Amino acid sequence: MRRNKMLGLVIGIALVSLLLTSCKGVSPEELKASLEIVEVSSKWVAKTYQPWPPKLTLVPTITFRARNVSDKPINYLNFNAVFKFRDDQENLGDNFLAAIRKQPIPPGETSQVITLKSNFGVEGTSLAKFQDNPQWKTVVCKLFVQSKGSVHVLLGEYEISREIDFKEPEPVGMEKKD
Repeated sequence: MRRNKMLGLVIGIALVSLLLTSCKGVSPEELKASLEIVEVSSKWVAKTYQPWPPKLTLVPTITFRARNVSDKPINYLNFNAVFKFRDDQENLGDNFLAAIRKQPIPPGETSQVITLKSNFGVEGTSLAKFQDNPQWKTVVCKLFVQSKGSVHVLLGEYEISREIDFKEPEPVGMEKKD
């Protein structure tokens, strides 16, 4: 009886150690060395717009592609963008995206476009007044990646352009009368 318990304990320990070694995540160095971020662009987009009472909230957005520079397919990539005003300690907003799942990126190939949009931004009353808003300061985005239980690895820091991708609709019922 005692021998069966010992044998069960030994088998259990062996199974647990096998499981732990097979679930080992990728190291931060390996993860960073296997990816290249390409075709990076940024802009500000509308989160909310209402003509009356006038309110416009614009948020920073970053888009990019991930290129696999390793010799193995890469999948299960999660990206996290942290947006903040330059020289501020507090974050403006962030966005987490489980981006690469079922279809891995083959070696030498590039992912589809990945877009991360901040959940918070800057408020104004109109597009014209927004550009004069003193709260609309330079924003930077820290881009992180995580895969298969690894820690979050910083891929880079990108300045968000001041391009605004939003057009206010034309007023309705304001035709000129002769």
